[in-house]
Amino acid sequence: MISIRNIIRHELIGLPVEIVESKNKFQAGIKGTVVDETKNLLIIETKRGIKKIQKKGAKFIFTIPDGRKVIVNGEKIALRPEERIKIKVKRW
Repeated sequence: MISIRNIIRHELIGLPVEIVESKNKFQAGIKGTVVDETKNLLIIETKRGIKKIQKKGAKFIFTIPDGRKVIVNGEKIALRPEERIKIKVKRW
């Protein structure tokens, strides 16, 4: 089950997301649902179509299924999903 403590090790596809900060100022504020991810990108479906957002250099707010929101630094999730599941996470 997804929680605030294990979100960076969990599957992100299907979660609602909002970009809080980004190196690209035009990406800040984008909201949508994660439809795919790669090592370096989150692919988000928005009302205006599909957006590809680089993980590094961005901060995301994910809404987990219980309704709570979690801010995640893109540097922490900049791995392939299958590699991210295996990492040991100290407090982040």
